[in-house]
Amino acid sequence: MDFPSFIVYSVPILSVWMGFAFVWFAKPKDTGNIKLLLAFSGAFLLSLTFFELLPEVYEGHDPKIIAIYILGGILMQIFLEFFSKGAEHGHMHIHLKENRFPVLLFLSLCIHSLVEGIPIHGNNSILYGIVIHKIPIAIILSIFLINSKMKIGSTLLFITAFSLMTPLGSYLSTSSWIAQYGNLLTALAIGVFFHISTIILFESSQGHAFNLRKLVVIILGVGIAYLV
Repeated sequence: MDFPSFIVYSVPILSVWMGFAFVWFAKPKDTGNIKLLLAFSGAFLLSLTFFELLPEVYEGHDPKIIAIYILGGILMQIFLEFFSKGAEHGHMHIHLKENRFPVLLFLSLCIHSLVEGIPIHGNNSILYGIVIHKIPIAIILSIFLINSKMKIGSTLLFITAFSLMTPLGSYLSTSSWIAQYGNLLTALAIGVFFHISTIILFESSQGHAFNLRKLVVIILGVGIAYLV
């Protein structure tokens, strides 16, 4: 089913603000359930990448070139994480200085979000994966920002810009000067998805071990992605 453009552009924005609103009003203390949602989102996004994006991106193109761009996406995400310290997959290892806007964290998250918006326009199933990925990330990011010493105006600016980047990526992918490279940019996004999804799936707070609840939500994520 093809979604109208306003849904493609608005739903990623709403998902970020839903996460922020949940933190602002509920002030969650226990992040265990958020981590389970994060594990589900990683399995769901990775599965959609395999089921939807990967078969399409190779059609009519040199497999080695596509593979280079996928690997480039993985390397790009690793590079971005030097500055974001893992915020894209739910790990916040940054200590903010009082009243200092986290420019490097901001830029790295914006670039990440911009790239992940590129495949949405051509493949609406990925919209589900991006939205489900963004909600727990937005929750964890919002907890971090609200608990920091940053001014509320700077926090709102951060969340606003972060929420707009994915739809901006989707919009730019429709322009003629970018659309001609659409397949290559999608391959780049696949690399990004591969990296963040596998990190989400295989990182664990307790010795990198899978517990039963986490295993169940991962299987559930794969199964639902298959049915989408």
